[in-house]
Amino acid sequence: MNRPIEVLVVDDDARVARVNAAYVGQVPGFHVVGQAHTAADALHRMELPPHPDLVLMDHYLPDGTGLSVVREMRQRGHETDVIMVTAARDVRTVQAAMRHGALQYLVKPFAFAGLRTKLEAYADLRRSLDGGGEADQADVDRMFGALSAGAAPGLPKGHSPATADLVRRALMTAEGPLSAQEIAERTGLSRQTAQRYLKLLERTGWAALTLRYGEAGRPEHRYVRAARR
Repeated sequence: MNRPIEVLVVDDDARVARVNAAYVGQVPGFHVVGQAHTAADALHRMELPPHPDLVLMDHYLPDGTGLSVVREMRQRGHETDVIMVTAARDVRTVQAAMRHGALQYLVKPFAFAGLRTKLEAYADLRRSLDGGGEADQADVDRMFGALSAGAAPGLPKGHSPATADLVRRALMTAEGPLSAQEIAERTGLSRQTAQRYLKLLERTGWAALTLRYGEAGRPEHRYVRAARR
């Protein structure tokens, strides 16, 4: 993509909106164009340039719901993508969000890693769509799978899917094998946490272990994305 993905952050709590906007600003390729705290503000901001490509939409707003905003957006012809970011976790609301075309649903509270994973998956989807033209079945499968890609299944108790995805994505974007220390530096995790999740990804087949031998001492453990993935 030649330009950043423009994001509108909608949340009834101004403090939370600022935090979420700061999170977005830390993800390469994304730029926050504005914040809104009511349904009316969100709809008004949608009409102003630069028009957002993506809306992070809270559900509980003082003058309506996030889903009512999405419905009105569609009626006005806005094709802006939506990721719900909300404390609403009842199945009926989640189903309604899916039916109204929300691409993802992130339940509060969440850590930066959780939002980053959603945004990076969204960017992957946009890259898949950028080419235009016709798609064969493999292309279609890749597009539909882009937003769910990265979820490491079957995590043992006490492990965070968001952290596992953060480590996995660091491996995916690396040009070669990485050590636990290098993963820690790229992700902001501690070396011990990085090592624990690297071992987990190796056990589940998402990563492969390689050894680098120096002139003396024990070989350094380095990890790379598993070829079968």
